[in-house]
Amino acid sequence: MSDFPSISDIIQKPADGASAGAPAPRSSRSSKKAQAGAPSAQEAFSHKMEQIGVGEKEALASEAAKAANLPYIDLSAFPVSSEALRVIPEEQARETGVVCFYFTPEQIRLGVVAPGKPVEELMYQLAERHHAEVSPYLISEHSFENVLKLYAHLPIVKPVTKDIAITDEELNSFEVGVDTLKSLEEAFQKVSISDILTLMIASALKVNSSDMHVEAEEEGISVRYRIDGILHEVAKLPKEQWKRFVSRIKLLAALKINVTDRPQDGRVTLKLSSGNLDVRVSTMPTIHGESVVMRILHSGSAGVTFDDLGLRGDAYARLKREITRPNGMVITTGPTGSGKTTTLYSVLRTLNKSGVKIITLEDPIEIKMEGINQSQVDVSHDYTFAKGLRSLLRQDPDICMVGEIRDLETAEIAIQAALTGHLMLSTIHTNSASGAIPRFLSMGVKPFLLAPALNSVIGQRLVRRICEHCQEETVLDADKMGHVMKLLESLPPAEKAKVDFNNLHFYIGKGCERCSNLGYKGRVGIYEIFTMTKEIEAVILSNSVSEYVIQELAVKDGMVTMAQDGLLKALDKITTVDEVFRVAE
Repeated sequence: MSDFPSISDIIQKPADGASAGAPAPRSSRSSKKAQAGAPSAQEAFSHKMEQIGVGEKEALASEAAKAANLPYIDLSAFPVSSEALRVIPEEQARETGVVCFYFTPEQIRLGVVAPGKPVEELMYQLAERHHAEVSPYLISEHSFENVLKLYAHLPIVKPVTKDIAITDEELNSFEVGVDTLKSLEEAFQKVSISDILTLMIASALKVNSSDMHVEAEEEGISVRYRIDGILHEVAKLPKEQWKRFVSRIKLLAALKINVTDRPQDGRVTLKLSSGNLDVRVSTMPTIHGESVVMRILHSGSAGVTFDDLGLRGDAYARLKREITRPNGMVITTGPTGSGKTTTLYSVLRTLNKSGVKIITLEDPIEIKMEGINQSQVDVSHDYTFAKGLRSLLRQDPDICMVGEIRDLETAEIAIQAALTGHLMLSTIHTNSASGAIPRFLSMGVKPFLLAPALNSVIGQRLVRRICEHCQEETVLDADKMGHVMKLLESLPPAEKAKVDFNNLHFYIGKGCERCSNLGYKGRVGIYEIFTMTKEIEAVILSNSVSEYVIQELAVKDGMVTMAQDGLLKALDKITTVDEVFRVAE
């Protein structure tokens, strides 16, 4: 204790020659200045005692780190950069007890007060968002409070606007002369780098493309458009343009230009006179350079109604009945890009009335609709489907739509909502309608809850429509015709009675200028829909569920399969047999 001040240092003695009760003699001005500038002995003592307390806290934190098998760090005097602080917002840092004290594009180091599941979830989110390695370090409460104080001095950064205004004149000037995919390549060869994005978007809108793919190859740059679900190469650009083009795309989408060895995701909003157009940008490193994919997301409300979907016969009547029930689950299934979201929104359009409250939870919101409360998932702020769904149910909705059921937690909350008076609409990734039930059970959903909650399951795909301007009849070869007859013969009696087996005609599109010589223009859905029956419910409760058994029971109950629905549309000159077999067989 020799380092501590003595009591005599703390209690100032009277000057020599003065009594204890007498005032001290006046000192010189220089003495007064010296005393005013120096801390008192009592302040020095308090500071010393505080340091001893801090030392004990750091020692305890160090011991706790050893017990938890984590590295320990003292952040009392650690220089934390503003870039590191911004990795975790202050509110989230206080809530989780986690701060970021070191940040590079490759590595994120976190100071953690108390390890646990919330910290693990945050680490996973940061790793996904920044594509970096995340390492936790145990810190004391003192270190944590010191870092929190730095947020008060964090410079305010104005958000980077990613809105780009493109006039109708600019779009029209690039659209002129772009009539076919071949004319597109000529246009790309003439345009400058500064205008190439405008040309790309204008031409994509002209040919109704959903995605633009720009890929570096050994000899050049390949530009491909996804039109009606199929990729078509529209241009080959010189290799030397690659870096400048990618840099411009990254700049507009607020991505890091100097990061080329990790995937990045961003978004750019185009301000058009007809409304906003969001373009989602994704980059990924490849052996010849980065691959860039831009997906067009129309912010305005898409006008597909329930009657426009392409549902027919018994499938139309069944689904119409199920969506008007006050509770239960209606699930759509299919791979990415099969039109599940469009189907759900066409249902919501039918149900959207003034006396009904509808809330959606999506990632992202692709279609905006008046009269509906739409909420977007944000994993970076720990706003997941499961957490969002809990909040959604507190908003007293009549109808809920969840963009996708991905895990057990979301599935259980959705099922409970369906059992407690809500109509729940959602999607799940399976290959067929009959695969939805085994998928739910494989997640861990309890059979006795799933069976009464599920109203109906929709399996769907999108097929290309025959261009009506170049449609002509075709003859199928013997093998293909045999397969077609087998599928049509197994139709439910009510649908089979509508088919004239002695007068079957099928069609193709030969290609014309209006469809860019593709023979197809636009898409339509093909569907299979089954509703819950006592037989299917018994199979679910028996714990011996298989996709094949569910399919058999659904067909026995009158379900038309996707392939059969497609062939009926082929007989109606809507699509081709090859197109049906491409997506449904």
